[in-house]
Amino acid sequence: MSERPTSRLARLDKWLAMALDAVAIAASLLVTGLLFVLVLTRYVFGWNFSEAHDLSLLAAMFLYMTGALIASRRLEHLTVDFLPSQISRARAKAIHRAVVAAITAVICAFFIYWAYRMFAWGLMRPQTTPALRLPLWIPQASIMLAAVGCFAYALRDLIAGLEDVRRSGGQDG
Repeated sequence: MSERPTSRLARLDKWLAMALDAVAIAASLLVTGLLFVLVLTRYVFGWNFSEAHDLSLLAAMFLYMTGALIASRRLEHLTVDFLPSQISRARAKAIHRAVVAAITAVICAFFIYWAYRMFAWGLMRPQTTPALRLPLWIPQASIMLAAVGCFAYALRDLIAGLEDVRRSGGQDG
C-alpha cells in the first residue's frame, strides 16, 4: 500500500523545519561570534580583522533569509488583521484568506523574478567581498532560496485557503 501524499508532505515539512532551524541557529551563532571577534580584535588588540566582517555579513544574509522562510512557514509574517477581525461569516473569512494568499503568491512570484535577475547579473558580472574575495552570488543565493521558499509557502496557503472556501460552502459564521 502506498503512503498518502499528505503524510509525505508532513514529513518533508518537519524535515525542512528542522533544517531551517539549524541554519538559523548556526547563522545566529556565526554572526554573534564573528562580530565579537571583530570588536575584540579591532578595539582590544588593535588588529584589522576585516575577514570577520565579510563572514558576518554573509552569515547575516543567510540568517535574515532563513528567518523570512521560518516566518512564512509558521504564518507569522507581518499581517494587517483589522479587516479579518471585522469579518464574522466563515465563508467571507475563508475568501479573505484565499485572496490574501493569492496576492502573496503573486508578489512572491515577482520576488523570484527579481532575485533571479539579481543572481544572474551577479554571475555575469562577478563581484567579490572586500577582504576574503568571496563571490557576491553566495549571499545572493540566500535571497533566491528565500524567494522560492516563500513562494512555495504562499502556494501552500493559497491551496489551504481555497480548500477552506470550498468547505465553507454557503455557511454563515
